[in-house]
Amino acid sequence: MIYKIRIILDAEEDIFRDMEIEASNSLEEFHNAITQAFGFLGNEMASFYTCDAEWNQDEEIALFDMSENGSNVRLMNEIKLEDIITTNTPKLLYVYDFLNMWAFFIELADVVEKEDGKAYPNIIFSFGELPDAPPEKKFEADPSFDFDNTLDNYDDLDFDENWN
Repeated sequence: MIYKIRIILDAEEDIFRDMEIEASNSLEEFHNAITQAFGFLGNEMASFYTCDAEWNQDEEIALFDMSENGSNVRLMNEIKLEDIITTNTPKLLYVYDFLNMWAFFIELADVVEKEDGKAYPNIIFSFGELPDAPPEKKFEADPSFDFDNTLDNYDDLDFDENWN
């Protein structure tokens, strides 16, 4: 099976790539295809994140396990695309280069039969140019939080003031 997938840069302007890729490819192969499609060198850390229909981030699937003594992090080379993206769960988040935070929304658009003689992965449509720097993220504070009323009462903090 071939997945037709749209990969959208998290930016105000429209920048995306439509790709055909074999459903049996690993997430690491998909990561490599994305970096090539957007013109990255591919030498930075990256992770996919499962998410719900509203793009709320869930489980991380990392390129490498960076923990010192091993962890339960799932790795891209161990997971096939078809194990994560389905018609019931068609969305993923992808972050490339954690220092610069290039963030992408990934969505399954269609599932088709493989065509003989065609090479995959295949970019079928490209729109917009990648900017020189990642788009700035706008983080908004909780409007109900009162910054003028913080840490007025140390008795509520549940720690020993004379701990050292």
